[in-house]
Amino acid sequence: MTHFHSELSAPPALADGVMRIVALGGLGDIGRNMTVLEYRGRLLIVDCGVLFPEESQPGVDLILPDFDYIRDRMSDIEAVVLTHGHEDHIGAVPYLLRERQDIPLIGSQLTLAFMESKLKEHRMTPKFREVTEGQIEQVGPFNLEFIAVNHSIPDALAVAVKTDAGTVLMTGDFKMDQLPLDGRKTDLNAFARIGDAGVDLFMVDSTNAEVPGFVPSEREIVPVLDSVIGKASGRVIVASFASHVHRVQQIINVSAAHGRKIAFVGRSMVRNMAVAADLGYLTIPDGLLITVDQMSDLPDDQAVLICTGSQGEPMAVLSRIANRDHAISVGHDDTVILASSLIPGNENAVNRIINSLTRLGARVVHKGNALVHVSGHAAAGELLYCYNIVKPKNVMPIHGEWRHLRANAALAVSSGVPAKNVVIAEDGVVVDLHNGIAKIVGAVTCGYVYVDGSSVGDVTETLLKDRRILGEEGFLSVVAAVDISVGKVIAGPEIHARGFGEDQTVFDEILPGLRDALELALREGVTDTHHLSQVARRVVGKWVGEKHRRRPMIVPVIVEG
Repeated sequence: MTHFHSELSAPPALADGVMRIVALGGLGDIGRNMTVLEYRGRLLIVDCGVLFPEESQPGVDLILPDFDYIRDRMSDIEAVVLTHGHEDHIGAVPYLLRERQDIPLIGSQLTLAFMESKLKEHRMTPKFREVTEGQIEQVGPFNLEFIAVNHSIPDALAVAVKTDAGTVLMTGDFKMDQLPLDGRKTDLNAFARIGDAGVDLFMVDSTNAEVPGFVPSEREIVPVLDSVIGKASGRVIVASFASHVHRVQQIINVSAAHGRKIAFVGRSMVRNMAVAADLGYLTIPDGLLITVDQMSDLPDDQAVLICTGSQGEPMAVLSRIANRDHAISVGHDDTVILASSLIPGNENAVNRIINSLTRLGARVVHKGNALVHVSGHAAAGELLYCYNIVKPKNVMPIHGEWRHLRANAALAVSSGVPAKNVVIAEDGVVVDLHNGIAKIVGAVTCGYVYVDGSSVGDVTETLLKDRRILGEEGFLSVVAAVDISVGKVIAGPEIHARGFGEDQTVFDEILPGLRDALELALREGVTDTHHLSQVARRVVGKWVGEKHRRRPMIVPVIVEG
C-alpha cells in the first residue's frame, strides 16, 4: 500500500526557514500513529504506534509504520515524543529502536513507565526524558511545550512544537471531560494562550469528528457498572484495554462496594496495572486483589476477573475463554462486560466472541446494550470549542479514517478557518509550513510493514493475497510427467485438493482435457516445463472457475520423465 496521492511527485529539498511534516501512520487508519517533523536538517518524531490487523490480513500480528523515509537519517533524529501510553502510539517504538537504540524517548511518567516495561521484553534499555504538563524543553531546533489533555489513559499530553518557521500544536488523543476521575482536565487555558500567541498549524484528533455534541463523562458509566455487577449472581468477567487505567479503577471501586475480590488476567493487563499501582495512578484497597488461582476458591458471586480481549484478538484471554481454550470457563449466571469501544475492522471478531459467550450461557453486556464505555476522543462540539479558542491559521486533521478526517476538516471550516488553509493528507504526504502557510509539496512512498512472528517486513501484499486465497478458496496441486522427445504425457495428470470442499473424483472430468492440452502444447514445440506448468494452470483454473465458481490456488508441477 502506497500513498493515495499518486499524482504527487517526490518533495523538493527542504528550504531554509521551512518546517516539514510527514505522517508515516495515523492518517486514514485508527492506529499506527507516527509523525515526523523536520527543521534545519533535524528530525523530531511524535508517537510511534502499531495498527492491529484485520481479518483480511491472516497471520499478521502487528502492522508498523514504514520507516523507509527516515531509515537513512537515524542520526538526524533528536527524540521521539510520546503523547500517551496506548499501543497505537507507543507499540512500534521497540522496532524503531532496532534501527538506533539511543534515540531519546520523551513522555510523561506513566507513558514512560509503560514504555520501559514493554522494552524490557525486547531487552532494550532506552534513554528516557520525563516531562510533565507546563514544562518547556529545547530539543535541537525544536522548542517543545507540553500541555495536559484528558484521555482514556492518565498522563496524556498535547505538544506545541515551536521553531522559527512557526508553531505547530498537536493535540494527540484528547477529549474535554469536565469531571475526570483523576481531576486532570484538558488545559484549555494553555490552548487559548498558545493560540493567542499564534498557532500556524493545528493538528487535531479526528476520531469522533462525526459525533455531535460532547462526549459523556467517564463518571457516567459508574451507575451502569454498579447495576450490572450488583445484580450479577455469578462471576463477572470484564474485558478492557490493558492500558485503560481509569476504567479499571472504576471496576475496582464497584467491585469493592459489592464485596467482590478482583484478579487481573492476561500478561499485558497484569504488567500495566502493576506499573500503574506502583506509581499511584491506580488505587487498590488492601486485600481486594488476589490471584487467578485464589479466585477458584471463592464463591462465584464474590469474584470479578479483569482481562484483555475486548477487541476479539484471537490470543487474548477473552477469546480463549470463549473458545474453551483457557483455564477460566464461563457458564450460566456468569456476566461478561466488554468495557471498550470497537476499533474499526474488529466488528466481526467481537461479534463472534459475544455469540460464543452467549452460547455458553453467559450474559454479555457491551456498548451496544448498555453504557459501559465512553470514548476518549473529542466529539464535534469539543473540536469546535478548540478551534474557536486556538484560532489556528492552518489545520491538519489527524488520527482517523478518511471519513473522520473530512468531518474534522468541515468543522474547521465552519469555525472560520479558510478552506484553502485546511490540509487533508494521508500517510506519506509531505506538508511544508512556511510564512504562516501550510501546503502539500509532494509525497513519499509509505506502506504497511507487517510483523509475522519474528519476521518484520517480509510479509508482502502478494503473500497476504495468497494466504487469503488459501483460506477462502483452497489449494489444488496438478502433477504430470511428460516425455519431451515424443510429445506425450507419460504419467498423470493427477489433481490433489486441500480445502476445496469437493470429492476427489470431481476432477476426473477435467483430466482428459488437461492431458490433451499438455500434449497439444508439446506437439507445438513447447519444451520448457515452466511453460507447460502455465498451460496446466490455465486449463484447470478456467474449468474450476466456470464449473465450481471457485478460484483456488493452483500449483502445477510438470516433470520430465
